[in-house]
Amino acid sequence: MKGQEELLKETLNTSNKPKIYSHKVIWGFSILFSSIFGGVLLMQNLRDIGKKKEANIVLSASVVYTIITFIVVNIPEKSISSLTMAFNFVGGYVLSEYFFKNYIHEAELYPRKKIWKPLIISIIITLPIIITLVYALSLEE
Repeated sequence: MKGQEELLKETLNTSNKPKIYSHKVIWGFSILFSSIFGGVLLMQNLRDIGKKKEANIVLSASVVYTIITFIVVNIPEKSISSLTMAFNFVGGYVLSEYFFKNYIHEAELYPRKKIWKPLIISIIITLPIIITLVYALSLEE
């Protein structure tokens, strides 16, 4: 009987809370696309739960980190894709393990947002960039 009461309390706690993206989704988007994508998702989470100041900090940090990543990755004459992935991995880790866990307490009590909308938007943004890069590289040869 006590298990049902705890389940009821948990259901009541999540019913009045906004939906958020999980820390795993933020980390995944950071790795697959870049830290700026994970930062935007985390910023949206923070705005949804009423933490606008923290949302601005996260967005600023992810923009600066993405710029630093772009500069460092492009220092060598030929860019190294594994270096990009390493930077994305570290950026995602910082977003999901440091910022997410410090700014969103009791994250398990928030219902989860579906990832389809940000996934489609991310693909729409990155696909033309990838096509342009492939086309530019084919022109060099």
